[in-house]
Amino acid sequence: MSVHVVRAGERLWQISKQYGVSIESIVRVNGLASASVIVPGLALYIPDDGLASRVYRVKAGDALWKIAQRFRTTISSIAGANPGLDIHRLRIGQVLVVPSPIKLAMRTVGFLVPSGTTADLSVIDSLANQLTYVAVVNYSFTAAGYAFAERDDSAIVARCKQLNIAPLLMIRNVTSSGFSAELVGSVLANPTYRQHLAASIANLAATRGFRGVSLDLEFIPPARRNDFSLFLRDLKLRLGNLLLHVNVHAKTEDLPTNRIVGAYDYAAIGAIADVMAVMTIDYGYPGGPPDPISPINWVEQVVKYAVSLVTPRKLMMAMALYGYDKVVSTNAAKGLSVLAAQNHAISLGRPIQFDSTAQSPWYRYWSGTDEHIVWFEDIRSFIKKTQLIDQYNLMGTTYWQISLPAPQNWAYVSSEIVVVKQR
Repeated sequence: MSVHVVRAGERLWQISKQYGVSIESIVRVNGLASASVIVPGLALYIPDDGLASRVYRVKAGDALWKIAQRFRTTISSIAGANPGLDIHRLRIGQVLVVPSPIKLAMRTVGFLVPSGTTADLSVIDSLANQLTYVAVVNYSFTAAGYAFAERDDSAIVARCKQLNIAPLLMIRNVTSSGFSAELVGSVLANPTYRQHLAASIANLAATRGFRGVSLDLEFIPPARRNDFSLFLRDLKLRLGNLLLHVNVHAKTEDLPTNRIVGAYDYAAIGAIADVMAVMTIDYGYPGGPPDPISPINWVEQVVKYAVSLVTPRKLMMAMALYGYDKVVSTNAAKGLSVLAAQNHAISLGRPIQFDSTAQSPWYRYWSGTDEHIVWFEDIRSFIKKTQLIDQYNLMGTTYWQISLPAPQNWAYVSSEIVVVKQR
């Protein structure tokens, strides 16, 4: 695996010759609109047949020969991948890059908002080998706690099963006005409505052929924290062998009164759910200042906090397949896929910058008198976040959302990751 960051004056034919791969392959893997135009700072992913780059955090009692044996590699290979490493003196907590023939094995969840067209099936077909689960974002509930589908998703469920992808019923507290704190708060506060919600979700999941449920209940009033945990216990009991996957907002400490994260008791949720997925995205949020979507330093703080309360093998972290184009003077935001963000920079001829602390790309452009800043994710971001999953021994990741083109990410997953399928 190689990542090439374009330098000023470079052309694609030069890069093709340097790595011994065709121009057509580079264009396809990176989703380039043209083979004739690239910009400085553009990160190009170039798959090869080399060893996978694993990441390992040193623990008490570790020795380099043991680590080499574990990853079926050699001490010299590890030393070569970690310049300055003292092979005779490892430090607890030290993070090593380990070239290895053993690829990272993890589970993946792709969120899909149904469009009602055959494009949904095409997306699933194209990602069949890269996904463990598809969470079908198609369900909400009434004020009395009765879950309902927004459109027919039977074809999506059937196609997932044909392709050995486990479909999950994804339910949110969404109304015509977006996420509703009032809706979820009133249902959770009422024991009868709470039971309606658990029973109706379990019934829909079973009768429609889903393999589990993915919950995305956001802005739960902090006063409903204990009620949310009670609801999860009831729902898991009713689901039986079906998977319970719970998405929670990211936090680095417990803030029980916070309106966004206060209702999420990580320890309680982790004990009940089969999987807890932390939404390590939207650090730079719509309406806020231009900031990275998912800066790696913040993501790691969130992961550290989560693993202190929840078994790592029950945890997933989120990755964003999108970026935000923000007007600096107003913070007005437009969402776009990572591919659209990349190719927009190229079409404008704007060099792409890279924030080494956030491990995130960005660029600046002007539209009339308005200054715009675009933060997005690229192959460098995806690699760094996947290495966190490896380093902390997490179950895997979620992707919002798979209808947004992200060819670099999927090429990387296909080449470097073993995607574990549900048994």
